[in-house]
Amino acid sequence: MYLKHGNLTIRNAVQDDAEQLAIWWNDGQIMEHAGFPNGTGQTVQEISDSLKSDADDTHRRLMIEMDQAAIGEMNYRNKGYGVAEIGIKICKFSKQNKGNGKILLSLLIDFLYKELGFKKIILDTNLKNERAQHVYEQLGFTKLRVRTDSWVNQVGELQSSVDYELYPDSFHNFAK
Repeated sequence: MYLKHGNLTIRNAVQDDAEQLAIWWNDGQIMEHAGFPNGTGQTVQEISDSLKSDADDTHRRLMIEMDQAAIGEMNYRNKGYGVAEIGIKICKFSKQNKGNGKILLSLLIDFLYKELGFKKIILDTNLKNERAQHVYEQLGFTKLRVRTDSWVNQVGELQSSVDYELYPDSFHNFAK
């Protein structure tokens, strides 16, 4: 995948990206919302090896670039029955809260619907991540449920999450 909009690019993550991904994934400040306040502990080699299994029809890790510099990552996973689950992290804090997430998600969602033929997009986010919830709802996602105290992060703290779904006829594309 290679998607471009202005100075933003989404492309397939490749083994050469493993070092940057390891830096981000092992940074507890970046990974706290995902349940890893101490980082994931994955090595560059482990990440590089895992990228070998990426395929368009199963799952794909994606790099986000702004002006050709890596600023974050996205992913999608084929859940079967025409459903894709997605995720996004803008890892460079200085690039957050600038409207980039809506555009990047729009590019990915449009591609998943039009090019890969998915019929529904799902995602979840930490209940504390109100900024992400606002963006998802602007894109047209419907909040399905709040899962209160449904999982435990790596330091033993109970966490709550919100489940969302999006169908093509509800999608508001911010990348047109």
